[in-house]
Amino acid sequence: MKQLLTQLRDFAATIPGRVRHPTKRGVLLTLAAIPALVVLYVLILIPFTPSTDDLLKAKTAKPSVVMSSDGQVLAVFKRANRDWVKLEDMSPSVVAALIATEDHRFYDHHGMDFKRTISAVLHTATGKTQGGSTITQQLARNLYPEEIGRSVSLTRKLKEAITAFKIEAVYSKDEILESYLNTVPFLYNAYGIEMAARTYFDKSADELNVLQSATLVGMLKGTSYYNPVVNPERALQRRNTVLAQMVKHQKLPEAQLAALKKMPLNIEFERQDEELGSAPHLAQQLRRWLIEWADRNDYNIYADGLVLRTTIDSRLQDMANKALAAQVDRLQKTVAVDWRFNSGWKAKSGPARELALAFMRDTAEYKAARAKGQGDDQVIKALLTDAEFMQNLKDEKTRLQAGFMALDPTNGQVRAWVGSRDFARDQFDHVQQARRQPGSTFKPFVYGAAFENGAKPNDAFLDGVVEIPLGNGNFWRPTDGGGPSGEMMSLRQGLMFSKNTITAQVMHTVGPANVAKLARAMGVRQSKLEEVPSLALGTSPVTLKEMVAAYGTLANDGRYIEPIVVTQVENREGKVVEVFEPKLAETVMPATVAQTLLDVMRGVIDQGTGAAIRSRYGIQADVAGKTGTTQGNTDGWFIMMHPQLVAGAWVGFNDNRVTMADSYGQGARSALPMVGEFFQGAIKAKVVDVNLRFAAPPTSGVTEQDQLRIEALLNGAEPPQEHQPGQPVQSGDSGMGSILNTPNTPPSEGGPPRVWQPAPVIKYITVNGPGPEGAPGPNAPGGTPGVVLPPRGQPEGTVENMPTVPGVVVGAPIAPR
Repeated sequence: MKQLLTQLRDFAATIPGRVRHPTKRGVLLTLAAIPALVVLYVLILIPFTPSTDDLLKAKTAKPSVVMSSDGQVLAVFKRANRDWVKLEDMSPSVVAALIATEDHRFYDHHGMDFKRTISAVLHTATGKTQGGSTITQQLARNLYPEEIGRSVSLTRKLKEAITAFKIEAVYSKDEILESYLNTVPFLYNAYGIEMAARTYFDKSADELNVLQSATLVGMLKGTSYYNPVVNPERALQRRNTVLAQMVKHQKLPEAQLAALKKMPLNIEFERQDEELGSAPHLAQQLRRWLIEWADRNDYNIYADGLVLRTTIDSRLQDMANKALAAQVDRLQKTVAVDWRFNSGWKAKSGPARELALAFMRDTAEYKAARAKGQGDDQVIKALLTDAEFMQNLKDEKTRLQAGFMALDPTNGQVRAWVGSRDFARDQFDHVQQARRQPGSTFKPFVYGAAFENGAKPNDAFLDGVVEIPLGNGNFWRPTDGGGPSGEMMSLRQGLMFSKNTITAQVMHTVGPANVAKLARAMGVRQSKLEEVPSLALGTSPVTLKEMVAAYGTLANDGRYIEPIVVTQVENREGKVVEVFEPKLAETVMPATVAQTLLDVMRGVIDQGTGAAIRSRYGIQADVAGKTGTTQGNTDGWFIMMHPQLVAGAWVGFNDNRVTMADSYGQGARSALPMVGEFFQGAIKAKVVDVNLRFAAPPTSGVTEQDQLRIEALLNGAEPPQEHQPGQPVQSGDSGMGSILNTPNTPPSEGGPPRVWQPAPVIKYITVNGPGPEGAPGPNAPGGTPGVVLPPRGQPEGTVENMPTVPGVVVGAPIAPR
């Protein structure tokens, strides 16, 4: 080894002398070495170019498709926005113009035109850059842009030439022309001659005349430079050059040239948006999933013609799309005339003004101006005078959004998925990506935890003012829209009429940890649930998918099945490559408890906040559900269950600082109509069996007399509406509460409502008692806070034995009745 290195060093030392005094033999060896090195370099590059197998695949490339459960195409995964057409379905003038302009010796070479290449090299050497690529070489770049590259270099030209020779070996000339004309880009996300014809002339490729063909072929020299939409004069000159080339190479009679050159372009421009399919949000998620699957299994989703079978029912998907679009369009008209969204933008002061300014400071325009050193006042003033900016900002912030999902509770198969009102404008998925507060749709978890703990639907609480201690002297005071009635209300009624005061007391009894645990078990498994009292009213953000899955658990007798969309993947021959079975059901709630809760939620539809399902949409099937509304009408929800189908909808603004008005913002008015119209269509199409019933036995529910009494207490609302949750208050706030501890007595079935509490409670209040040595009384400063005094007439000695809840004022003792 040392000897070899020594010889190499000695040889290297003689090189300078050989260069200064070349010999004839040395010159000949050098001249012979140059082509040898080029050949060697080409041989080295061959493995880095597409293989023959790759070219054969590209020749038969077929995009993957997503299919619905009923055999309809939901999406096609194409590499680009193109519509492949056969060569015989193209206008002959397109092919004639292409060959005459781009490669007139196309039929005479085998991938590389050496005469044209040498000419291009000589022109480039003199400073006049000239392209020398044949149609086949250009096709190589179009098919394999990453492998070949776009840089101006010898390596790229060699890779291009090698690939072109390979293409000529496996493609016929007609196949090369067809592939080229279907892959070449034409701006505006249009690929191939068919999409170009539609984009610039509003016709198909087979309808193009010679002028239109020349215009499109002329763009190939530089699509942006010769863009007929923005540079019509250049495009016209280039078109006429193409026509002259066609005459030169006998593709067009010379007698027609003069007249054709005088003709205008006559562009009829229209963007060709990529077909999104009926479930675009889901399709985009499936595209990402399939790419990962294909990488693991050595497939190409854009060429191997995979077939992805899904659980989506195309009929239900169409119904969901129409129901969501119709409802949100109706609501948007109401938003347009909402005074808050008009005068608020022009307000000179107050909360509306501050919110508008906050919106402006969030924009890219504001941040860019501030980055340039402009002051806040200066930027705000400029933006306020920019009418177009302000209108766009208003349109963005006041554009309502919605999401919808439906699944089969018996197997977890998703039947419909609508991520927003318009995928082209709103790619954000409000089914799986958006996390919003669920409001009262979360309450069933509270009552479910209570029923698991032994409570019965007829157990009762007092509908009074409630204060729950949060620690550090703070209280949570949940309220209802119409105020407390002072009446006893059963758990059934509390959930049916979505009473916050009743739900809060149930939560206080069972505990936030148990409620959160049940919600997670039933399906809310990705979102974080804060284990605090206000969780009872749905204050922890969740996804619509999680909520619909959880309701599916309830409809499936307490058995959770993870939602599934993909059932199997097939290859292009129809052979099944992989099957995806649903996961085994997990029993997360006793069937008897699930059936009890579901029966209570039947009452929401029959007599409660979801009564419009019966009265407005005429749905008489066995259904149960729940409405939901969050603070200030920020979010509207509705989820409904049927033995075959569970469907849920959410409505709101993307920016949760923007809220809906009372007239349309509650779940029963915003989200319920989507589910109602969807089920109405599903029943009419017989996709849902109206005669099918849940296993849960129906009970008497609320009597007509109780119904009238409750409606009166709820101020006659028809149907009863959602109530807004209360806010935390300081301990100094006034007010009486009614957190009730409840008896340990065994619950009884049937009969009138009774109080559910572990121990009797005697009314007592917390006041400032007298201080030592005759200090001032209760209302004077200096007293001793926190002294518990018994009611008038109550023996003082019994106070020590009374169960107390520190800092909570409780109501009068309630006996079972």
